[in-house]
Amino acid sequence: MSQTKIEVLAQEWLRLDQDDETRSKIERLLGQQDHAELESRLCTRLTFGTAGLRAQMGAGYPFINSLTIIQTSQGLAAYLLKEGVASGGIVVGYDARHNSEKFARLAAAAFTAKGIRVWWYEDLVHTPMVPFGVNELGAAAGIMITASHNPAQDNGYKVYGSNGCQINTPVDSYIAASIMENLEPITWDIEGGASLRTSILGSMRAKYFQKLSAFVGYPDRYMRSAPFVYTPMHGVGNSYMTEIMTRLENPFMTVVPEQAKPDPDFPTVRYPNPEESGALDRATTLADERGIRLVIANDPDADRFAVAENIDGHWKQFTGDQVGALFAYFLVKPKESRPAFCEDDVKTGDDEWVLTTAVSSQMISVMAENDFTVGETLTGFKWLGNRTIDLKKTREKDAFRV
Repeated sequence: MSQTKIEVLAQEWLRLDQDDETRSKIERLLGQQDHAELESRLCTRLTFGTAGLRAQMGAGYPFINSLTIIQTSQGLAAYLLKEGVASGGIVVGYDARHNSEKFARLAAAAFTAKGIRVWWYEDLVHTPMVPFGVNELGAAAGIMITASHNPAQDNGYKVYGSNGCQINTPVDSYIAASIMENLEPITWDIEGGASLRTSILGSMRAKYFQKLSAFVGYPDRYMRSAPFVYTPMHGVGNSYMTEIMTRLENPFMTVVPEQAKPDPDFPTVRYPNPEESGALDRATTLADERGIRLVIANDPDADRFAVAENIDGHWKQFTGDQVGALFAYFLVKPKESRPAFCEDDVKTGDDEWVLTTAVSSQMISVMAENDFTVGETLTGFKWLGNRTIDLKKTREKDAFRV
């Protein structure tokens, strides 16, 4: 690309961007005549997909920054308005990563500028609170500002549909097209649109824990018998796990102290992913010191779950397939010993369904025998969630055939 065209692109970025940090980066590159770097930052764009956006933070279109957050939000808002569903409003939440609150406020401002009500989580939340809020409030959509278990320099933008599940194909392509049609920022005023922004954290937390307490209202023998060490991996999970254990009257949780509070730099782990090698070292060391055999971990936005057990002096971290099989066994065990919330299982006639994905272990199918039916979906929670909702609506077995 010619130097003239690159300089035109740089001037266009500077016209659109009002964030001093990213503006100054492009200004420095322009002053240094670093056209190669400018081209890499201004000639390609981060692709919006079924997982929304996730990337390193920085100046330019391939990065997560204030401008790309505004443009994405405007595109999503325009799509909801075009579909005629925006009246339900949109739930907005954020975690403890660098810039998460700022990005969430800019997104909320973009929605209210389009006349869409924002159901606003006014403090840190874990990711499940966003789809929970969507379902409780009958919202048109939800967004969560987080990069989940990515490194500290990353952030992201998760989008949930009106059913509380992450969006799926082809909706992502419709939103992506709408983003490209709405690149001119309408507002940078994060304090604007106050009349369309409603704070919901207190009410939604109360409802969340109320429902969760009802779900786990099963005999005491299933709890309290296994002390465990817990780590939120420097994320937002600790306040939620502590509240849950308090309500269950379970005193046997020990939290890794140096990982207990939110810290966007994740100083004690190389990667804040509990499935990464070494990520649970602090937790297992503390467990050994306390004579505890079980470790439970979340990732920083607390939508990923990991388990490790000390077996004969050696720590065994369970795979996702193994954890899934344990959960499935608990849910489909004989009815007389099930927790109360299992009475809400999805049923088709006399059949009970358990869903798995095309790349998961066949263990659940082996467990099924003649007791329940196993449905298979494509990979990812978005497929599992959307197919579950389909089955609840149709109660037809064919709804789950891939």
